[in-house]
Amino acid sequence: MTREMTAPLRWIIPVFILAGCAASPGPSGTSPYDVAPSYSGPYSRPLSDVPPADGAESKAHGYFSLGAGYFSTGRTQIALDEARKALQVDSGHAPTHHLMGLIYVELGQDAQAGEAFRRALSAAPGDPDFNNSYGWFLCRQKRVAEAMSHFATAAANPYYCCKARPYTNAGLCLMQNKDFAGAQAQFARALEADPGNSEAMYRLAETAYHRGDYRRAHDLLIQYHQRFDPSARSAWLGARAARRLGERHAETSYTEQLRGRFGDSPENALMMQGKYE
Repeated sequence: MTREMTAPLRWIIPVFILAGCAASPGPSGTSPYDVAPSYSGPYSRPLSDVPPADGAESKAHGYFSLGAGYFSTGRTQIALDEARKALQVDSGHAPTHHLMGLIYVELGQDAQAGEAFRRALSAAPGDPDFNNSYGWFLCRQKRVAEAMSHFATAAANPYYCCKARPYTNAGLCLMQNKDFAGAQAQFARALEADPGNSEAMYRLAETAYHRGDYRRAHDLLIQYHQRFDPSARSAWLGARAARRLGERHAETSYTEQLRGRFGDSPENALMMQGKYE
């Protein structure tokens, strides 16, 4: 995968593990995607919102929580050890299988990751976090149609408060496959679900740029920088959009930001080499 795609992967994966988002069930409806969900219901709350039962499940959940904490801080091998302990106590503990899938993705062991995700989904086929993670895994395997179906399942769960996640992941997946129009639609839905989603707002500007709508990209970046701190990538995209529009003052402002605030960034290196495209 390119650097562009691996950065959002690091942003996306850890947030699934530690806790869900409390939410009330909303009205059911058709999928916002152009494919059918992989699961048609009935839906239940995400397992991350459901406290463990007593006995083995509770003990397994303790090991799982430790493993999730270690994984979120980059201690992958220790996380794997704790996850294995959890499965020794309760071999069917679905959240641990999900965690194992994420760990194996990090370790580059795709066969084991796929098997772990499928075990989690076998126990809870409508769980939005499980579907979201597996969808991203499938996207990395270039199995786009399957990936979109699992993102659709995650978004369709009426109890899921975090619908911006599968929308954003679906957009990233489509971007990776050069479907910028489809990606743009998904990022727009992510912003509808969560107007404060900085990743979706930046990506919406990026897809507009790739589609040749430089004015739209420029305007979206103005809105982005009014709400969020600039980054090397947002300043670089702003400079490129302004250059396309012939807006030299805006281009100079962005290039000065790159040199002054992000001098060590790859984006600044590209600018210094004149590689605007």
